[in-house]
Amino acid sequence: MVIEEPVFEDVAEPELRVTPRDGRVKVGVPVLPHGLGHAGDVLAQRKLVDQMLAGLKTSKRVFWYYTPMALLFTRHLDADVIVFDSMDELSAFKGAPPELLALEEEIMGRADVVFTGGHSLYEAKKHRHHDIHAFPSSIETKHFARARAADRKEPEDQAAIGHPRLGFFGVVDERFDIDLLREVAAAKPDWQFVMIGPVVKIDPADLPKGDNIHWLGGRDYKQLPDYIGGWDVGFMPFALNESTRFISPTKTPEFLAAGLPVVSTPIHDVIRSYGDEGYVEIVKDAASVVKSAEELMAMDRAPFLERVDQKLAENSWDQTFERIYELVVRAHDRRHSRSEGANFGKETLRV
Repeated sequence: MVIEEPVFEDVAEPELRVTPRDGRVKVGVPVLPHGLGHAGDVLAQRKLVDQMLAGLKTSKRVFWYYTPMALLFTRHLDADVIVFDSMDELSAFKGAPPELLALEEEIMGRADVVFTGGHSLYEAKKHRHHDIHAFPSSIETKHFARARAADRKEPEDQAAIGHPRLGFFGVVDERFDIDLLREVAAAKPDWQFVMIGPVVKIDPADLPKGDNIHWLGGRDYKQLPDYIGGWDVGFMPFALNESTRFISPTKTPEFLAAGLPVVSTPIHDVIRSYGDEGYVEIVKDAASVVKSAEELMAMDRAPFLERVDQKLAENSWDQTFERIYELVVRAHDRRHSRSEGANFGKETLRV
């Protein structure tokens, strides 16, 4: 069961809205009435989670935290093993709750094993836990490789957009360098810039406008290869600020799996994993974006794609899962060998 962030609706009582996903996985969204206040929201989520756990048939519990904020309504519960998956430096994001840092310190003390979403984050947190491991973004290669298919269907809202196309997909927030996009689009009015994703924590009125900038909004994950396959270059215009200091963008290998050459601003984990080896062109300003994109569009892609496929073969989600699974099992066995003098092994975690 995955518990997501709460949503607020005009309901009389809190409820956990559960949706089945992919076989045994279920996603629960707490639906809360307006006006409960912070303490009331926490109490309502606590009750919903307690009720959900009471209805489960299994007695084994693996608590997997993606945000320390979930401790507010789960710290009273026991688990067989606790995992903290630190995907971002959440405290650096705009609007981060003031108690986030204290809660992260608490989850570091409770967790049996900690994962970070990239090497930069690992370097920043490695001294805070005895069993911490870096896992940069993996890739669902088969899904994104559909972008290379000859029979790919062009989405209707992109079909009329000309070429060359530079594209971006993801959340548009304080991590996105809107000024860089504005400058590149102005420098190359004959290039088209396709932007896919929700706009969050940025006033839409501040977004650059122009005949060659196309804000298409959010799209389903399943649709992304159809869009990406119609682009000429993947564009990752990340701002250089506190919110991007530790990021390891998943879209980097996703662009590459789609067969798309990529230009990116100098994000540390992108440079380390892809830039230093020549898989991604690192750019610092509008002029270098234009120069690198022109070179990428002119190159012979066959040798490039051969190198890309060799690189991505080392980084599938299946391989990452196996490595993570072993570490979680080891953490579980370590906890229970201390308390019960027994090694439970892999089968214990198949719940």
